[in-house]
Amino acid sequence: MYKLFAVKKTILLIFGALSVLAALSLEDLKFSFDFSQFFPEGDPDLVFYNDFIEEFGTDDNFLLIAVENNPTVFEQDFLERFDALSKEARKLSFVTESQSLTTLFYPLKTSFGYTKLPIIHLQDTTKYTSDLNKITKDNLYVNALIDEKASSLVLALETENKLDYEQSIILLTEVRALLKKYDFKNHHLLGRVYFYEAIVAMQKHEVIVSSIASILLIFIVLFLIYRRILIVLIALFSITIALLLFLGLLSVLEIELNAMAAFYPILMLIVGTSDVIHIVDDYLNKLKTGLTKENALMSALKEVGTSTLLTSATTAIGFASLLTSKSSSISDFGMNAALGVLTAFITVVFLTSALILLPKKEHLLPKKEATTGWPKLLARINDFTKKTHRPILYFSLLFTLACMYGTTKIDTNYQIKESLPTNSPIATDFKYFQENYSGFRPLEVAVMTQGNSRISDFNVIQQIELMEQQLKSESPIRNIQSVSTLYKALNKAHNLNKTEFFSLPNDAKTFEKYKDDIKNMAGKQYAKFVNENETKSRIRARVLDVGTDTLNLLYKRFDKFAAAQTDSTQVKFKLTGSGVLLDKNSFYIQESLVTGLLAGLLMVALIMALLFKNFKLLLISLLPNLVPLLFAGALLGYLNIPLESTISVVFAIVFGIAVDDTIHFLGRYKLCRDKGLHKEIALEITFAETGRALIITTLTLFFGFLILLFSAHAPSVTIGLLVSVTLLTALVLDLLLLPVLIRAWLK
Repeated sequence: MYKLFAVKKTILLIFGALSVLAALSLEDLKFSFDFSQFFPEGDPDLVFYNDFIEEFGTDDNFLLIAVENNPTVFEQDFLERFDALSKEARKLSFVTESQSLTTLFYPLKTSFGYTKLPIIHLQDTTKYTSDLNKITKDNLYVNALIDEKASSLVLALETENKLDYEQSIILLTEVRALLKKYDFKNHHLLGRVYFYEAIVAMQKHEVIVSSIASILLIFIVLFLIYRRILIVLIALFSITIALLLFLGLLSVLEIELNAMAAFYPILMLIVGTSDVIHIVDDYLNKLKTGLTKENALMSALKEVGTSTLLTSATTAIGFASLLTSKSSSISDFGMNAALGVLTAFITVVFLTSALILLPKKEHLLPKKEATTGWPKLLARINDFTKKTHRPILYFSLLFTLACMYGTTKIDTNYQIKESLPTNSPIATDFKYFQENYSGFRPLEVAVMTQGNSRISDFNVIQQIELMEQQLKSESPIRNIQSVSTLYKALNKAHNLNKTEFFSLPNDAKTFEKYKDDIKNMAGKQYAKFVNENETKSRIRARVLDVGTDTLNLLYKRFDKFAAAQTDSTQVKFKLTGSGVLLDKNSFYIQESLVTGLLAGLLMVALIMALLFKNFKLLLISLLPNLVPLLFAGALLGYLNIPLESTISVVFAIVFGIAVDDTIHFLGRYKLCRDKGLHKEIALEITFAETGRALIITTLTLFFGFLILLFSAHAPSVTIGLLVSVTLLTALVLDLLLLPVLIRAWLK
């Protein structure tokens, strides 16, 4: 370690060079968002879905453009401009198809063959009323391409599959330019590319805002603690460099930041501050005793550095527990956060140690002697734990039971709208489509023939129609389309385009006559619903965002109907699609949460066993850290906050950070006992030498995570509130329950 002191200038040069390289690499830092990040990896349904989209393409490759014209869209100038927009949109980058009511037609069978009837007669205003009545009566396009009040029309664009961020921005830029060209100011967008743009913009904004806010908070906290601007600058510089190196490392490793990116600056800066406070606090105390700078730092690193290393390790383990999650966004966050914690520790130990040795002692120590406020407060807390040990135990037990009950009230009825930036254009547009159209969630039903059956068989089409009617009976499901839709439209065309004939033909003979016509007239559309050898098909729909639990009940009813009401010897039906996979994630959240925390708990227990070498001390260290986890779960239950994959990281954060205070407290207590001091004397010294740092670091963490209350991301707000309150609870348990357990169990 003394060699380290001798090369402190070299260390500063190394960190300086690394910081420059990190700063230069920030330009290449990438942000991403894709709903597939939340798919349950390794799940059989995900394997099935990936095979399914190989034949039929993804189900989220659309961009919907709703244009309002109050009180009605049936005004000639508006319709002509909308029609021009619809036709020109076909030429946009990455667009494969464009559909709207002004470009679609009704097929009509005449004695001369098939002809086309426009759905809207653009040039004949006298037919607008009858056109609207026909659209309303058919009900085929209502809530899909026109709303019920006829105050808006939708242009539905189909895009290439899996557009990346740059491609999404190009398409959206062209779309907005086209809307401006035709003077459509009152419009709404919805689709994967729009989500991509909005969420990445939110991520970048959140990272910048949370970084600045965290740095300002740390500056204020450190200045209030040390009252020496030099110490504040040294600490703040070290922590900021740690964040810079971490982001640079992510850039070099080409790790893309997802929706959880806003947490990294807070975690890095706040956790790094905790390490700095513990080391600097002990270092300054050693200087006050008259030790040289080198000896003071050596002593501080020996006594506090070991605990700081352990707390960094346990915090990293807490985050690493998220690796058990089947959601790649959560497991990636756990891995990156663990890497960040270790980066912060290495930077604090080496860079802070090198920097703090440079100034003279008198520039670091306060000019005035510290007040006796802290010693008195900590002594009172210690006395309180001695005098009221039974009430503390009883209250802790009741509190634990109340928390356990609260966890039974947790639900997973998560809605997509909760992930959207608050009061943002995309949140407004999402709400508009939710209230006036079919929402965003795609739903796919895979249709698979059995034996020698083919999709084009009359009996199979009847089975598809049966399933389609079942889906229509579920109010959240809308805009249902399948290959049977094509046959029903053709049957209607053969019967003077009358609405009552929008159904399958009554007999197989008539149905067989339609087969060739379907493939000749709607070959491209037919190929969207049926594969080449006619063994598979799809039913497409969209579902309103009514919550995961509600939809899971709907999915169960679907499976029950398919098993009981369809002929599985001819055809089988299976729910699939990105929406179903997102909803299935709720099944794995609790499972992976418990598995991950148990694995993390085992690792932390092993570390503490090696540190304390005392089974009772091991139990004492774990109990005050399990209760905060229950408390976090209870808050979710009592506040009716749905548990979803993003919010599930609360438990890893609480577990990883809350245990730090316990380690510092028990680590100091063990040092005192190893010196032969009596239990009560050891507790008094532990409170006096560690209590201040514990309170300050926890309050720093408390206010640090409260920064998230100003986030535009609703789950981040929830996480900020839960973590802040829970860490404060963990501090109270460490200061009150730990001493009581030590006195009761360590005779």
